[in-house]
Amino acid sequence: MHVLSSTDSTEQSKYQNQGQLQDPTNPTGAVDSNGYHIHIASRINSSHPNIIANRAAQLRAQGIALTSLNDSNPTHHGLAPCVLPEQYSANPRGSLTSRKLLAQVLADEQHRDIDPEHLMILDSTSQAYSWAITALCDPGDAVLSPAPGYPLIDSICALQAVHNIQYRLCYDGSWYVDIAALHQLCQEHPHIRALIVVNPNNPTGSYIHQSDRQALLDLCRQYQLALIADEVFFDFTLQPLASARRFAGEQSVVTLAFDGLSKRLAAPHAKVGWIELSGPEDQVRRVQTMLDAVADDYLPFSVLTERALPQLLDELSSQQKKVHQRITHNLELLHAALAHSDTAVVSLLRAEAGWNVLLQFPSSIDENELALRMLEQEHMLIQPGYFFDMTSNGFVAVSLLPEPDQFVHGIDCLLRTIDDMLNA
Repeated sequence: MHVLSSTDSTEQSKYQNQGQLQDPTNPTGAVDSNGYHIHIASRINSSHPNIIANRAAQLRAQGIALTSLNDSNPTHHGLAPCVLPEQYSANPRGSLTSRKLLAQVLADEQHRDIDPEHLMILDSTSQAYSWAITALCDPGDAVLSPAPGYPLIDSICALQAVHNIQYRLCYDGSWYVDIAALHQLCQEHPHIRALIVVNPNNPTGSYIHQSDRQALLDLCRQYQLALIADEVFFDFTLQPLASARRFAGEQSVVTLAFDGLSKRLAAPHAKVGWIELSGPEDQVRRVQTMLDAVADDYLPFSVLTERALPQLLDELSSQQKKVHQRITHNLELLHAALAHSDTAVVSLLRAEAGWNVLLQFPSSIDENELALRMLEQEHMLIQPGYFFDMTSNGFVAVSLLPEPDQFVHGIDCLLRTIDDMLNA
């Protein structure tokens, strides 16, 4: 983390040496004793504190109070507003108090030790994607992401001038990763810096299976990749695998695990997300330095949000239970509706977790035509499979969140429209 000579973080770049914090024997990455190297972005200024900042830190460590002639933080001078009377200090990862609280909640939930120093609290998992890609990739580099998948990753990569190369999830009654195809992509594209896994995936609702998990970790080591694991839907089980495991806390490779309150609380307006860093300690420190530099430029975590964090965390269990009851009940209703369909031409692809499921219908029906007919005749919006990069026609993504009566009505309209189009 930067050591600031001023309490106003906007001043920091004026007081630091320019140039990268680099190992001269390995200027673009971190190293561990087993030969696993990952790329670190060179576009981030993560320079060492200069001689003045270093000496100031030494004096403070000796208990000497320093004043600053250039302290431009108004909260240090009695100018804070009444609604925010506390003094502000720049905490790129979120305050240590908040990180300790979050670490304890997660440790109790997941039955493992979590170091608050390896947590970074920010506004959302979308922001986590952006920061991780910035820290790991230079413009023109690439990441691997799953397809089918949510289009957000592609958009964020484009904003960072990084290529998003998709790898396929395959279906044979359950979803799995085409590991051989992944190896081929890594061989063809030498500038891939990270592998993204969404565990469980959206919209397929599939966890990473145990056999795929180890193959993915081995692949990261072989091709010197960091692992980015989006696990925001992990606890919303539908037909779970007994072997389903988080990647959060994985030690064999550099792992950036994403989670947040937006999904856990069923509150998209609760913009609190976090990154948990784990892996070989020397490399974790290097990635943390990059992330700290990015965070220090944006300083996203508001004191207003931080005030609400303890109460929000207290509601995690009850909110997750409420959402879980809704999605499992609606899944039962969906099974019943499909079983009683007159034509029985629509099937549900196995979903292990998440809020969404995929329905498959005869590919003779064009997805756009179905979506337009649902709009015109039923005044309902649907999301066709190609929105999520399904490789063939004949899929629609369905949310399990609506009120049960509304959900059943929507499914009935969809099935009826499909039947009408088949019989036209």
